[in-house]
Amino acid sequence: MTDVNNAQLPAETVVVEEPNQAAIELFDLSYSAMSHFAQMLVDEGELRGLIGPRELPRLWSRHLVNSAAIVEFIPQRAQMLDVGSGAGFPGMVAAIMRPDVDVHLVEPMLRRVEWLEDVVAELGLDNVTVHHKRAEELHGQGKADVVTSRAVANLKKLMPICMPLVRSGGSLVALKGRKAADEVAEAQRLFKKFHVAKAVVHEVSSVMEDESTMVVEIKTFRR
Repeated sequence: MTDVNNAQLPAETVVVEEPNQAAIELFDLSYSAMSHFAQMLVDEGELRGLIGPRELPRLWSRHLVNSAAIVEFIPQRAQMLDVGSGAGFPGMVAAIMRPDVDVHLVEPMLRRVEWLEDVVAELGLDNVTVHHKRAEELHGQGKADVVTSRAVANLKKLMPICMPLVRSGGSLVALKGRKAADEVAEAQRLFKKFHVAKAVVHEVSSVMEDESTMVVEIKTFRR
């Protein structure tokens, strides 16, 4: 007879939402690779401490579609640097959707770096370089056309980290919440220091049943 007190219970199955037709069309030719990335996150994300169990059911709407909102702000054949890439939002999503873009993922935590490298190898991405560094360590070592960020810090803290990495005439593109406009207002005192030409808050509608994504685009003067 089985000792029910000592019997190992089956792991709880996480039910992940399915992307709707609009999301499939959004990812277009990259949909197959994006689905592969999503499945890797379902299989390993929680185990490797990359994404919480409460986030997995809404993986497509809250993370993949949300991250895709930055893609329209990346010029063709640009060099992009993603600060604090974590599980791959938004940097890996952009790399999958935009094979024309030279993507650099910057992440200080080793276990996350190893994950990002595993994804690059598994998906065969040849447009991605992973850097095991803090963004500040790259100051003075080169600049990118676009620097991206999601859930790293508010703009007052984020700009001193990211703006030294933005090429003249380039931009910082940050995914933000509903208070994006307030963050821009609070960071205005830094605009002159970092040669900001304009700061725009774009509201990008979700193609799934989720709230819109707020994208802050901070464009620099061409010097």
